[in-house]
Amino acid sequence: MSNTPMAANPLTRAVLEIDEYASGLGWDQPARLFALVDTARLRVQEPGLAAQLGLEDEQATIGLTPIEQDEIPAGKPLDEFLGTIAWPDAVVGCALTVERLMLPPSAEASVPEGLSGKKLTQWVAAHPDRQEVRMTVGVLRDGTRDSALRLREKDAPTEVLTGGGLVPGLAEALSATFAD
Repeated sequence: MSNTPMAANPLTRAVLEIDEYASGLGWDQPARLFALVDTARLRVQEPGLAAQLGLEDEQATIGLTPIEQDEIPAGKPLDEFLGTIAWPDAVVGCALTVERLMLPPSAEASVPEGLSGKKLTQWVAAHPDRQEVRMTVGVLRDGTRDSALRLREKDAPTEVLTGGGLVPGLAEALSATFAD
């Protein structure tokens, strides 16, 4: 399995496992979407898949198993793509990992008026205080949320920030994929 530290709850462990996986792929990667399934249920209902994923061990029955989905279509805005998703009942949650540029709160006052869309993206990309960040956000059907943030300049497992409220907009968009 992974070197992911044992977190307090299954969603946090799954988010950190996905962050570790994405870290192993390096930076400048496309967004990746994952279904989260109950590991014990997966072992019973899909033993072949569980074996393929290395989940034969009795200790591997607790928690959530992330299953990477097909690639997100290039060129399609992420919010539009997420609006097209419907999950089967066996999926108890989902997670997304995506890289973005971010600015410190102090830079907010210097954003030129009227910038939006591509022009704002270009302005942020050229800003001297920009930082590259990988965000991994997971949500469960019951509304539970968790996130992991990794800065490119502090790319180490001990520097990953976690918390349920770190990326609320993305968590909300993922939660909407479970709406009836």
